[in-house]
Amino acid sequence: MTAIATSGEAKAGKTSRGFAVPQWLIAYLQAAPLLLILGFFFILPILTIFVVSFWDYDFAGLYPDFLSMNYTDTLGSWVTWKTYLNTLKFTAMTWALTLFIGFWVAYFLAFHIRTTTMQMVLFLVCTVPFLTSNIIRMISWIPVLGRNGLVNSTLIELGIIPEPIEWLLYSDFAVVLAMVHLNTLFMVTPIFNTLMRIDRSLIEAARDCGATGWQILWNVILPLAKPGMAIGSIFVVTLVMADFSTVQVMSGGQSASVALMMKNQMSLLQYPAAAANAVVLLIVVLLMVAAILRVVDIRKEL
Repeated sequence: MTAIATSGEAKAGKTSRGFAVPQWLIAYLQAAPLLLILGFFFILPILTIFVVSFWDYDFAGLYPDFLSMNYTDTLGSWVTWKTYLNTLKFTAMTWALTLFIGFWVAYFLAFHIRTTTMQMVLFLVCTVPFLTSNIIRMISWIPVLGRNGLVNSTLIELGIIPEPIEWLLYSDFAVVLAMVHLNTLFMVTPIFNTLMRIDRSLIEAARDCGATGWQILWNVILPLAKPGMAIGSIFVVTLVMADFSTVQVMSGGQSASVALMMKNQMSLLQYPAAAANAVVLLIVVLLMVAAILRVVDIRKEL
């Protein structure tokens, strides 16, 4: 009888002094630190940006107000729509290339490297470039792709081209190349993690049933790798949509992106206009992430 009473008091959260703490209060207290951190560092900044997006401004300062002018100027300008389309173009091309490269790198590491030690060594080799700054890795392409760079000089010496190729640098090609270089690892890591969780007996069973290598890849490995591909896609999409330095440097100022447009607006002290663009960009990114989550259930990976 005493044991039953003790267990009942424990479920009710009763202390040794007889004070009963409700279970819902205990749950809220346990979640309070995380809620405070998310609220202060995530929700509060977003709310601040949303509020500022309705303010008025001029060259002298900001004026608290509730105006839709910033949104009408943003959504009513063909320049803004063209910039968003350009950003989506960079995002789609970078996502497709990183997904293709990232999957095959992860597939090679997971299924063709037998020992765990060698897998970790090769995976660390992939992460070595990320020990340096993104800016340094991005700028390192300039002496490679420049008019007198390594690629053009080699091709001219081999007699393949008569003169330097101009579009290798300061073009959309250079922007996409740099973005793929900077973000491929964010696709490799979740896909590799997913492939390592695949039960090898499934592959053996498919092979015993007469399936070819491509049939196993298409019908077994790819469906099971979808959660990792979705997580990598979310990483790449969010990073590319918010990237402005790569577009500015690698295009030579000839291409634009939404993040670069916001940077220019902030440099001109047009903070409410930049905040409106930030809200629209956040909505676009959330819609893209929601579309990915509708296609793939990443809870299997988490």
